[in-house]
Amino acid sequence: MVTRHLKTAKSEAARADDDLAVRTTVERILTDIKEGGDSTVRRLSEEFDKYSPASFRLSNQEIEAALSKVSTRDLSDIRFAQDQVRQFAEHQKAALKDIEVETLPGVILGHRNIPVQSVGCYIPGGKYPMVASAHMSVVTAKVAGVPRIVASAPPQGGAPHPAIVAAMHLGGADEILCLGGIQAVGAMAIGTSSIAPVDMIVGPGNAFVAEAKRQLFGKVGIDLFAGPTETMVIADDTVDAEMCATDLLGQAEHGINSPAVLLTTSERLGLETLKEIERLLEILPTGATARKSWEDYGEVIVCDSHDEMLQQANFFASEHVQVMTDRDDWYLENMTSYGALFLGPRTNVAYGDKVIGTNHTLPTKKAGRYTGGLWVGKFLKTHSYQKVVSDEASALIGEYCSRLCMLEGFVGHAEQANLRVRRYGKRNVPYGEAAE
Repeated sequence: MVTRHLKTAKSEAARADDDLAVRTTVERILTDIKEGGDSTVRRLSEEFDKYSPASFRLSNQEIEAALSKVSTRDLSDIRFAQDQVRQFAEHQKAALKDIEVETLPGVILGHRNIPVQSVGCYIPGGKYPMVASAHMSVVTAKVAGVPRIVASAPPQGGAPHPAIVAAMHLGGADEILCLGGIQAVGAMAIGTSSIAPVDMIVGPGNAFVAEAKRQLFGKVGIDLFAGPTETMVIADDTVDAEMCATDLLGQAEHGINSPAVLLTTSERLGLETLKEIERLLEILPTGATARKSWEDYGEVIVCDSHDEMLQQANFFASEHVQVMTDRDDWYLENMTSYGALFLGPRTNVAYGDKVIGTNHTLPTKKAGRYTGGLWVGKFLKTHSYQKVVSDEASALIGEYCSRLCMLEGFVGHAEQANLRVRRYGKRNVPYGEAAE
C-alpha cells in the first residue's frame, strides 16, 4: 500500500498525555462525590457552572417556565426531529423479538427483551447547547420502555437552557436535572440523598464526562466509551474541495481536539481541500475552535485506490464517515469498522447529528471495531429462560449434563443432574458418580 500524507496530526504519545491528565482529575472528583454526596455536587456546580439552586431537579413549574421561553418555530423543529428519531427507533425495536422454541421434545428455551429499569441521559452544554442529544437518548429510551428516565444538562448563563429543557420534557424524561459535567454523571450513577441512582448512563460529553463514564462502568452500564467527535471524508474526484472542506470543518468546530481526516484518491482534490479549509476558517464564526482542532488533529491522506481507502478507513474506524465517490454502496457493503456512514453528497453528518432519525451517540477512538452506537437495543437486556415440561426430557438432559459435569470435576453440579435422573427417569445413579 502506498499512501501519502499531505497533512499529519498530533502524535499518539501527545494524545496519551492529555488522556492521563483527564483520568487523574476525574478519579479525584468521583471519589469526592462518593464521600460527600449532595454537598460535593453543589460545591462542584458552584465551582464549574456558578450555579447553586435550591434543588437541581426542576419542578413542573420550572419546566413550564422554560418551555414558555422557546419560540413556536423552535418547539415545532424539536418535535419534528423527535418524530424522526422515534420513528426509526420504533422500527428498530420491532425487529427485536422475544422468542420461545422447543429444541427437543419437552425442552423449551427462550429469551425476553426487558428494558433497563432506570437510565441517566446526559445532555452536553458547555460551548454548545446540544439540544439534539436529548432526542437521541431520552426519546430512544422511552421507545425501549425504560420506566424511569433521568435527564441532566448544565446551566447556561446561570439558568436551565430553555430549549434543552423543552427537548428533555417533550422526549419523555421523568426527572430533569440542571447539572453538568462530572458532577452530573457521578450523581446519577452513584446517587445522593436527593438523587436516586440509575442503572445506566448514556449520552455524549466532553473528555471529562467520557472519562467519568469509563470509570463508573461496572457500577452502572454505559452506552459506549466515547471521546471527542471524529469525522472522516472519503472522496474521489466526483466531488469538489468546497464540499470536502465544509464537511471536515463542520465537525472540527465541536472542540479543539476533534479529529477530521480526508481520504482521497486525488492529490489535486487533497491540495485544493487544504486551500479551501484555510479560506473557510477565515469566515467561519467558530473558526478559532475549528482551526485549533484542524491544526492538531486534521489529516489529508492520498491513496492509490479505493481498496487502499477502504483499508485505511477500517483502520481509523472513525465515528462519522462521509462517503462521496463513484461507488458509495461498495463502501456500505465492505466497510466493517465505523460509527455511522453518510453515503453520497446529498447527505452529511449534520443531518445525522440533528434531525434525520439515526442516533448521533456513536463510538469513537476505534471502538467502532467492536460496537455500534446508541440505539433502542442498548436500553434492552436480552434474558434467557428454560423450561423442561416432561419427565423424559429432564432425564435425557440430566444424563448428558451429569457426564459433562463429571468431565470437568464438578461433582455438585453433576448431582443436580443426577437427582433429576433418579426422580424423573426412575434410574439409580450413585451419589458422586456420572449417569450412564
